[in-house]
Amino acid sequence: MATPQTPYDAVLHAARDVTKLDCALDAEMLGAALLGSVYAIAETDRSAAVREFVAGFLVATARRRTAAATTIRSVFATLVPDAEGAGRVRPGSQAPAWSGQLGRVHLTGSWAYGDVYGDQTSYLATFAYDDAVGGPEHALVALVDHNIGITKDVFVGGPAERILEQVRQMCASDDLTWFREEDPARMRSEVARHLLITDDLGELPGEGSLATDRALVGARLALLPGAALPAPREPEQLSADDRTELVRRFLASPEAARAGLDTVDGPELASLHFCLSLLLDHAATFPDADPLRWSPAVAGLFLLDWVHRRAVLDMDDAAMLPRVLRAWAGYAAHRRGLPESAAEQTDAAIEEMVPEFARLYSTGERRSPATAAVAQLMADGVDPDDPAALDAWIEANRHRLADD
Repeated sequence: MATPQTPYDAVLHAARDVTKLDCALDAEMLGAALLGSVYAIAETDRSAAVREFVAGFLVATARRRTAAATTIRSVFATLVPDAEGAGRVRPGSQAPAWSGQLGRVHLTGSWAYGDVYGDQTSYLATFAYDDAVGGPEHALVALVDHNIGITKDVFVGGPAERILEQVRQMCASDDLTWFREEDPARMRSEVARHLLITDDLGELPGEGSLATDRALVGARLALLPGAALPAPREPEQLSADDRTELVRRFLASPEAARAGLDTVDGPELASLHFCLSLLLDHAATFPDADPLRWSPAVAGLFLLDWVHRRAVLDMDDAAMLPRVLRAWAGYAAHRRGLPESAAEQTDAAIEEMVPEFARLYSTGERRSPATAAVAQLMADGVDPDDPAALDAWIEANRHRLADD
């Protein structure tokens, strides 16, 4: 066979056996996988890239009359109905018996499950075709990662009943997970708004079926009740008064007392409040900001990465920070009503991180250039709040700063 001349020819060749598939679900999954290659290689706004590809494909194949060409056109128009020209696509005379069921599904149930810490939430919805010729009941699963603020993975497959039962059993056997029925409108909103961020990533998460199933997931989400596109939501920031009140309550808590933080005074007091400000600042960086959401994963992001890039610690601060974090995480777990085992797991994880935290503090290897410069300022005895001293230091170190 001759080498395909265009990407559209390559797709037509890959879809040459589409009419031999058993049902509409198989055809929709094939179409989504083909569009997944476009989604995966796009550099920005991947959803728009897929939409533009489908529009171009429909134009380029408008005169193709083979059964495979007309069928895959119908599949793409079903998966990406907002692509230009999709509404004008009609099935060919040789269309398979199941072609009339493309996209004709209805919701049969929706659920959510996740970890008690709030690191991740998975949404699960099941769908059935209006006519059994369309294919079996199937499930959509979407994983939202609240630590990075994206829909990290999606999956469409079956049998729906088996997938749902596996999830039920998994959650029932683990006291650190929860499972509930979910409002389908909320599912649509949460998955879609996080997918908007995923679609604009420069690099996709490396594992899973995000690219291959993205188009089919979008088509199924569009069938759920709710707004077509969720409104962008700005993270809610604590006011200065709210921060002060939260710190006051923490310092009056049993967790602070057990760590000896309620009686700190003298030079250590400044370090204590600086460390608490860092915890609150870090929490505010998450898309779903919550100063009381701490887990082994969040503690690791803070203690082994963020604080080294964003803050300059002196020796008192470095000694104080793990102690404050352990107490705060315990307090947060209590406030949120987490199981004791969850609090213990986070505390043990922080304790294990301390040696690596100390090593990173001593080497400075994860400092950002700005943080490294401030650290050097302080090491040289320069007050960053003294403009004259700061200008003199910059002038004296101009060549070294340029090299960095």
